[in-house]
Amino acid sequence: MTNTVLHKSESRGEANHGWLQAKHSFSFANFYNPEKINFGALRVLNDDIIAAGMGFGMHPHDNMEIITIPLEGALQHKDSMGNTSIIEKGDIQVMSAGTGIRHSEFNPNKDNEVKLLQIWVIPNAQNVEPRYDQITLSKKNNSLQQIISPNKNEDGIWIHQNAWFHIGNFNSGKTIDYHLKMNENGIYVFNISGEISVNGENLYQRDALGIWNTNKIEINTKSDSEFLIIEVPMEW
Repeated sequence: MTNTVLHKSESRGEANHGWLQAKHSFSFANFYNPEKINFGALRVLNDDIIAAGMGFGMHPHDNMEIITIPLEGALQHKDSMGNTSIIEKGDIQVMSAGTGIRHSEFNPNKDNEVKLLQIWVIPNAQNVEPRYDQITLSKKNNSLQQIISPNKNEDGIWIHQNAWFHIGNFNSGKTIDYHLKMNENGIYVFNISGEISVNGENLYQRDALGIWNTNKIEINTKSDSEFLIIEVPMEW
């Protein structure tokens, strides 16, 4: 029997630090909800707005796969491995924190805020060598683009988990079938913008639906929409 959990946008945790406005899909920092700790190996999905000229100073992580997806504006990255870069919408950033990494993420623009999603996936291997990677997507309408996988020879960036992420920009009136890569996995659909229906459940901007015990889902776009499909193990 297929199981689902609906996370409405307004049910997310919220933090306003002045320079940072954050919405938390799962328990994070001062937001705690025992029913929203994780969705399988998906541990964090933060929807952040960083003010002009502000950002996160150097801070540590370990044993986590950290994916950053800019939605608007630019983000400057620096880390303890010597990587420096600026990512914008259309770029995908991944850090395998492994044995430990320190990094900063800063809005270099003095006039405009930056909006981004930061996602944490629990890895299937502990204390791996830390790693940084990023890619730039070619803009494709009305097709799913794979941005994360567990395999180095697949599209997107690989991580230490049997997880696949796809992002889609679709016009209104489209039907998208997604077949799971592994039947024991679950799917978390996060609707970035527009209105979609997932297996008959309507999702508006920033709503999400988790689905497991199924091998495929059907998405129908009710308007021009952008959404993220996150397939992760329910047990790891």
